[in-house]
Amino acid sequence: MSRVPQPFVQPLSERIATPHARTCEAAQPIDLSQLDGPRHKEVAKQITEAAETLGFFQVVNHGVSVELLELLKTSAHKFFAQPPEKKAIYLKEVSPSKLVKYGTSFVPEKEKAIEWKDYVSMLYTNDHEVLQHWPPQCRVVEVLMEDVGVRLEEERMNRLMGTKMVNMNYYPTCPSPELTIGVGRHSDMGMLTVLLQDGIGGLYVKLDNGDWAEIPPLDGALVINVGDTLQILSNGKYKSAEHRVRTTNIGSRVSVPIFTAPNPSEKIGPLPEVVRHDGVARYKELLFQDYMNNFFGQPHDGKKSLDFARAD
Repeated sequence: MSRVPQPFVQPLSERIATPHARTCEAAQPIDLSQLDGPRHKEVAKQITEAAETLGFFQVVNHGVSVELLELLKTSAHKFFAQPPEKKAIYLKEVSPSKLVKYGTSFVPEKEKAIEWKDYVSMLYTNDHEVLQHWPPQCRVVEVLMEDVGVRLEEERMNRLMGTKMVNMNYYPTCPSPELTIGVGRHSDMGMLTVLLQDGIGGLYVKLDNGDWAEIPPLDGALVINVGDTLQILSNGKYKSAEHRVRTTNIGSRVSVPIFTAPNPSEKIGPLPEVVRHDGVARYKELLFQDYMNNFFGQPHDGKKSLDFARAD
């Protein structure tokens, strides 16, 4: 492909002007294994400070083998290298399972321009065996809740992280990256997202001053970012991070985000312990299903989805 098809050409306001943005200095890796040692308080402070400010951080020594991470990236490339008719089996309208969906962009029918991304998403529900394989997220949530004076019982933790979805995202080589975006400006709707990047790069996070900085890919590291639900539960103490993805002309890129979110029937709102401390609830209580419907009912537009949950 030598030219970007017109449906993918973004408005000027959404284009990422330069591939040479600053590197995010605050995204230095946190050694998650140190949570179990004498450096627990120091590492916990690194996690909470990152969640309060940038909303993004990288972790190493997280318990997931490098071999498994590489296998995930290889599997993603293999899936998207298949002929179109093979992948089309999993399109939402015809997929043999409602838990597996293949598609393009976010909500193409509502977007001014389509995002330069294909994906396959795999949703599954909560069970004890699955929870045992989520140590990075569970440990991080425990640390963040402890810092706001909350101890979540296992049952409550399971409900707040009971919906789990793994995406494999594919960003094909783009002839004119300056005209397109891989993913538009948005925050994630759930509790936490754990992301595996490849070596291509292109993930950008918005800083407090409005500038954008790249989260550099690090071998063996996982990127963790705060979602809207955690911002709501913490009454705004923790910040869901606005981020986006740039396309590239140097090669195709894959990423594997793992999203955790509440069960659809779960009510979300500022935790009572936090409201007692703050003296005011900045968000209202609502069903997560309603928040999810609102989130998927509009195109990416920064952190606008959070307006749906703000207290009147």
